Amino acid sequence: MLRTRPETAAWRANVARVGFVPTMGALHAGHLSLVERAKRETDAPVVSIFVNPTQFGPNEDFTKYPRQEAKDLATLEAAGVAAAFVPSVEEMYPPGDRMRIEPGEIAEALEGAARPGHFAGVATVVAKLFEIVRPDVAYFGQKDFQQLRVIQTMARERYPAIKVVGCPIVREEDGLAMSSRNAYLAPAERAAARVLSRGLFTARSAWSRGERHPERLRARVEEVVETEPGVAPEYVSVADPLTLVELKLPANRAVISLAARVGKTRLIDNVLLGMEVSDLK
Repeated sequence: MLRTRPETAAWRANVARVGFVPTMGALHAGHLSLVERAKRETDAPVVSIFVNPTQFGPNEDFTKYPRQEAKDLATLEAAGVAAAFVPSVEEMYPPGDRMRIEPGEIAEALEGAARPGHFAGVATVVAKLFEIVRPDVAYFGQKDFQQLRVIQTMARERYPAIKVVGCPIVREEDGLAMSSRNAYLAPAERAAARVLSRGLFTARSAWSRGERHPERLRARVEEVVETEPGVAPEYVSVADPLTLVELKLPANRAVISLAARVGKTRLIDNVLLGMEVSDLK
């Protein structure tokens, strides 16, 4: 386990090709799918565990976010990672630190509008992690689709030597996208949350039958989600997967994403249509 920048630099000096999976811990099968991809494609998969305070708003769940370091480290050891980087807040944000990345237009809508400052915190911490770990390839999940596009855009501009790879969503057997926040759900809420993927899958089925109009695709999702009174949708977006600009006319590719509250828990999910997440750069 690596805790500091000097430890990580010394380790990195002896490794050829590093695959990097940044996480906030509370690991699940979705995270481990990224680890397995890194193991296949690089010499040394590295996973970071750091609950980043700068990406949480003042009324969000930073203090309650699930933390299980010992369990996560055991999971990573069993998964065969080369190293785990587990820094403190002081290590990542030392006194006098002024580094801040403004992610630009791609971060302004959707989650950026719902959570002001969130993506500046995400981009900043990922930039710091990139500079410490110095990976050749970094792996991010599709579930946080806008985050993936923010990081890919930032890396293309600031870290062109690092390849940022998007990996498909891993779902529970009933379709719910795996998320560390699923642990917050009471049993009835967990059952209600299934409506989110059902709505997205309904739109995906319509797409497979030839539907391309964004408003009709959005309506398919909303009609399903609204059948569950325990779920309060915040938005349903039908956007271009590269720019995240909302589609107004039929297109040959789209990402349909949503955010909703299930009880007190805020969940997000998406489906990508007309292209694969691995095609994004």
